[in-house]
Formats: sequence, structure tokens, C-alpha cells
Amino acid sequence: MRAVWLTVLNGLDWPRTRATNETTRQQQQHEFCQILDQLKAVNINTVLLQTRVRGSVIYPSAIEPWDWALTGTYGRDPGYDPLAFAIEEAHRRGMELHAWIVTIPCFKVAVAKQMGAKSVLKTHPELCRKHSDTYYLDPGIPGTADYLQRICHEIVSRYDVDGIHFDYIRYPEGAASFNDAATFRKYAPKGANKSAWRRDNITRIVRCIYEDTKKLKPWVRVSSSPVGKYADVSRFSSRGWNARDAVYQDAEGWLRDEIHDMLFPMMYFDGNHFYPFAADWQEQSAGRTIAPGLGIYFLHPNEKNWPLSTIKRQLYYLRNEGLSGQAYFRSKFLTDNTKGIYDYLRDDFYAFPALPPACTWSGNSSPTAPQNLRLKETAAGHAELVWDVAGNKGESEKLRYNVYASSEWPVDISLAENLVATLLPEARFSFDPVYTALSNLYLAVTTIDRYGNESAATQLFSEPSASILPFRLPLDSSGRVVDLISCPASHTFSTISAEKVRK
Repeated sequence: MRAVWLTVLNGLDWPRTRATNETTRQQQQHEFCQILDQLKAVNINTVLLQTRVRGSVIYPSAIEPWDWALTGTYGRDPGYDPLAFAIEEAHRRGMELHAWIVTIPCFKVAVAKQMGAKSVLKTHPELCRKHSDTYYLDPGIPGTADYLQRICHEIVSRYDVDGIHFDYIRYPEGAASFNDAATFRKYAPKGANKSAWRRDNITRIVRCIYEDTKKLKPWVRVSSSPVGKYADVSRFSSRGWNARDAVYQDAEGWLRDEIHDMLFPMMYFDGNHFYPFAADWQEQSAGRTIAPGLGIYFLHPNEKNWPLSTIKRQLYYLRNEGLSGQAYFRSKFLTDNTKGIYDYLRDDFYAFPALPPACTWSGNSSPTAPQNLRLKETAAGHAELVWDVAGNKGESEKLRYNVYASSEWPVDISLAENLVATLLPEARFSFDPVYTALSNLYLAVTTIDRYGNESAATQLFSEPSASILPFRLPLDSSGRVVDLISCPASHTFSTISAEKVRK
């Protein structure tokens, strides 16, 4: 799992441009595509896109208003559906998109009047509590779980998201002064311990949304980003700041109770505040996905000015200890190449692609391998690798395809360096036959379902002695490949050497 949090709040990561007319709308979309292209180039495979921001959303909702960052005004329609656009563009690049939901916080008291008629403070004032300078939903009121479940249901039922990701699924900092005394008296069982009751409240919300999501689309992965230390461990104290006791997130319990598919713990620490707690998350994972969130924003000189070596050590530790990946907070610090982190991932640590871990507990049947794999020559002299879509129409809409290439036959799909592309179900892959032939590449394709289960590979050729590619490569009398790029068809073709084509 190679994920980034893409923050919409105040346009921190996206958007920089407010969509108030057709020109600015296109610019806003272009900015998003630029970010995806940068992330794809560094082999990021998952985008956690902030979809519910702070009591406002980035899609046309019947429940909450449009977020301010899209147009500069709460409740104003940007003229397109940013969530639908983001999903389509991510999937076009073979990337997953998870809807990041900021759950319990609503909005600052200072902006409450700007939220409009769809503000939760107007539609459900009974759910809201003021704490410090912010309105929050009260987790102890049963209606809070119902309200958040309706938002997630709206997203999952209408959009082809790959995941629902909870942020701030917890009580706020300074929870001792959170104004829920009346809620406790009204809803807590007689003699209940308030800390245990609060943990149960958060777990009830998680369970409600998890069960509803799995009924709608069982392949949609449910995750959250808990505080980076679950609790004290045997040799190291969390120093009073942890998920279980400070903000009442029983995140490890959610894994054991099978109401979570993965966790992205916010491990924005180093040294003994990082390593023993990362090990604890993995030891208590119950076989599910743990991808710690790394605080790459601390690399910035205006933050903690960490050296890049701090993040490098954490990355190697997580890989060596067998954790399922990592996530980065936040996108702009990665795409800005802060302290060289982007270059390091692209050239070294993420030199090859990766597939997100399969969600086998939700579905573990291997899909049917692609059938009738074959080559077609295009009118432009390029080539397409095509195959028959597996399964019936309903099933095929949930399938994607992985294309592999290797100079060795058969193509070994267990090697990351052989993965070329992950495709939507168009059942075709375009490539340059000149380059492929000169590189002596064999091709293979697998089917991958929405749970992440992969089929066996279908090899393009049945025998290793077969011709690499059955295309008529234009050669001159000395055996050099004819240059098909630089000369118009009415002129005599120039020639270039095979070595130059390789370069």
C-alpha cells in the first residue's frame, strides 16, 4: 500500500484555483490531473482524497453543503462533480481512490454562519457540541452514527470509490472537558465507566458504517487513521497521548472485531516514539492491513526540519518488519520533493510498481484469467494487446487487468519490475512494437478483482521459441530500423540504429 492524503481543506493540496467559471473549472481539473500524474510517476497506488472536509463535501450531496475550497463560497456548486471526476482520473491511471471522511469535527465557530441551510448545525443541532473554537458531533448520541452512516451510504451507493477512510473518528483533544455530561446521563447504562462508554460510542459508529458499506459493496475497503500510538507498550510509554485512552479509539479492537479492513496510524514521530509502536500495530493487526502514516511534512524547514534519513530509516524498518506499506501526510510535501523525498521514492524505494494488498477476508476467490490473448496492429503502426473480458457483464465491470512484460519466458508476475500497467476493463493495451521487439520483451496479462485477488497469468506466447512480436519492423538494407517518427510519409524514410532506438 503506497498512499497519500490529498487535502482539500483550504486548498492545502488541492485545489489552488477556485472554480467560478468554465476557465477556472478546467484549471481546477487540470491541477488535479497534474497531481495524479506526479503521484503515478513515483508509483503511488492509492489516493486518500478528502471528500467530507469539515461539515462540507466535494460532491453534490443531499445532506451537507459544498466545501469552500472548490469555489471560495460554502454551498456554491463548482459546475461539475469533483468526486466523480477524481475517481475517473485515478482509475484511468490504475490507482485506487478512497473517500477520506473527516467524521466528528464539523467546522470552526467563526464560520458557522457561512455554512448555509445544509449546515448540520441547522439540520441536526441536537448532534452538535461546541468544544474550544469548533463544533463537533457528539459521539454519544445515537443519531450521530446514523448521520455519518447516511453520508457514507450516499458516497458508496453513488460513486465507484475503492474505500471509505475515516479521519478523526474519535473524541477531540482535551476530551476531559468535552461537553457530553448530559449525553452520558441520558444514554449511558447505569454504572457505566465513562471512558469505556466513550470507546463503545466510537466503535458503534465504526460498526454501523462498516456493516452498511459491506452490504452495499463488499469490496469497498473501510479504514481509518487513528492516533499513531494505540496505547502504552511493555517498554515504552505513550506519554499520555494515545488512541485508546486519550481519545477513545479502540482501533486494534476494530481489527479483531472484523469491522475494519486496514489502518493508517498517524505515526508522525521518530525514535522510540515510532518504532516500538509500529511493531505493536503489526503484532495486533489480526491479519489485516497496517500501513503507517509518515509525517513527511516534518521534513520542511518550517516544521521540524527532519533530515531525509529519518524517513528513510522508517521506510526500511516498515518494509523489513513486513508491514503492508505506508501513507504520506501530505501530498504537497511529496510532490514538492521536500528534502528530496520524491526523488528518493521514484529512483530507489519505489523504483517498481506495487499492487495494494488484497482484501481476502471480504472475498478470496481468484478471478478467471484473461482469454484469447492476441496482438493487433493499428493503422498508426503501433500495436494493441487485446483479450476477451472475463466473466459476465456484471462481474466484468468489477474487474481490472494487470499487464506484465519481461525478457524471460514465461513472464514472472511475482516480480514487481515486470508490472507494466493496471487497466480498467477496456481489455486492450497499446504499446510501441519497435521498442518492445528491440527489448526482447514477452507479454502476459492477469485479471484482478475489486478485492485485489489476482488470477493466474495468461502468456501471450505458448512456447518460448515463438517470435517475440509478429510485426513487420521496417528495416533498411543494412538491418537498421527505419525512423517512423520524424519523416512525413511523402519523403524517403531516414534510418537510425537499433542502439539509438533503445536510448
